Amino acid sequence: MMSEDALVETKDLGKRFGDFVALHPLDVLVYPGEFFGVFGPNGAGKSTFIKLLTGQLSPSLGSAKVLGTNVAMDPQKVKANVGIVPESESPPSYLTPAEYLDFVCRIRGVEEIDSKIDYWLDWFGIEDKRETLCKDLSKGQRQKVMLAGAFIHEPRLLFLDEPFVNLDPIYQRKCRELLMEHIAEGGTIFLCSHILEVAERMCTRVAVIDQGRVLAAGTLDDLRQKPSEDLEDIFIRLVGESVEEIESRTGSNEEE
Repeated sequence: MMSEDALVETKDLGKRFGDFVALHPLDVLVYPGEFFGVFGPNGAGKSTFIKLLTGQLSPSLGSAKVLGTNVAMDPQKVKANVGIVPESESPPSYLTPAEYLDFVCRIRGVEEIDSKIDYWLDWFGIEDKRETLCKDLSKGQRQKVMLAGAFIHEPRLLFLDEPFVNLDPIYQRKCRELLMEHIAEGGTIFLCSHILEVAERMCTRVAVIDQGRVLAAGTLDDLRQKPSEDLEDIFIRLVGESVEEIESRTGSNEEE
């Protein structure tokens, strides 16, 4: 495939906060129909990566295109055409779930708003909370509202940052099935998570990230050094090697 086919394309994309390098320059291509997963420990740079791709942060260097649009030049166009579930972000406190979903539908030009709101509130089992202020919902219920807001306009490309956080096992499973249906119907997913089981079951390709660097990327078969390795083995090996390299480099600098 040529890069023109890619729904997500980055070239030397990186982000600094002062002297701190949150994300070292990286190149990534994600094609239609892929379930692409970025995995790493807490603080690895996963959320920074997804915020750059969705226009929530501006890059310090390099560029990103999503659905053919330069994200830094037109972030609103990107946001209007994708579904986004950000990490640890709740719907507006003083809106109800029904009001929030109505707002999402209106700014995205969704038709048959009432029926779609009814459908997703029922799907997530929060129909009885439709008139409850979001500030009074549980964390899991707020997460369901955010997921509903990402799905309700039926985008072809979803950006999901830790989408299963705060969900009980029943809805984790339901959401996994929903995401696989999205892929089966020709959709594309870009997922950031630290839950390795998700990649093992669902992702077509993965990237392992630590300390703001992509350590390896490819299919699970590409990343295995031996047939018996599962993703947890691969993850521990790669992250362990990354830590050893950083410690070695730091030690060499101190000796100098």
